[in-house]
Amino acid sequence: MTPTVSARDRVLDAFETLLIEHGERGATLDATAALAGVSKGGLLYHFGNRGALIEGLLERLSARAEADAHLMASAPAGSIDYLLRTSVYTGEDFDRTMIAVTRLAQSEDSRAGVALAAVRRTWLDLIQQQVQDPAVAETIMLVSDGLYMNSTLDCSTPAEAHTLSSTSIDEVLAVVARLY
Repeated sequence: MTPTVSARDRVLDAFETLLIEHGERGATLDATAALAGVSKGGLLYHFGNRGALIEGLLERLSARAEADAHLMASAPAGSIDYLLRTSVYTGEDFDRTMIAVTRLAQSEDSRAGVALAAVRRTWLDLIQQQVQDPAVAETIMLVSDGLYMNSTLDCSTPAEAHTLSSTSIDEVLAVVARLY
């Protein structure tokens, strides 16, 4: 039995999809309501205006980033291993939220930029705890950014798009380990 998705979550899912596929300008309240399968009044019941809808998306990002940071901090092989192994676009919930918020940041929404910077800062802090050198930690973050960027070049098949084999990621991790 499939769990029921709340109207609020359907609205946020629709908003994410529109941001990803059509950018900030295409993610109107009317389009979001239509894609979510709710009336505009139903959307406004959950999010009183566009600003509230954006805040809802940023709260979703914060919650998903917090869960990811917990996994990263408790990863058996360490934060660096976790970060680099998960630096591949898979189309999963956290990926979609990150990309949707990135679209908002690209349209100069300062709240989105602040939210993305907070996620990055958390990851950087966890990496820095493992390597103790800010420059090395920043370099590892840039490697992660590059891996993720490369994996998004062809998202027609998210689960397979530019994924690194286990051997390849092990080789990347071995090179990174030489840095610290």
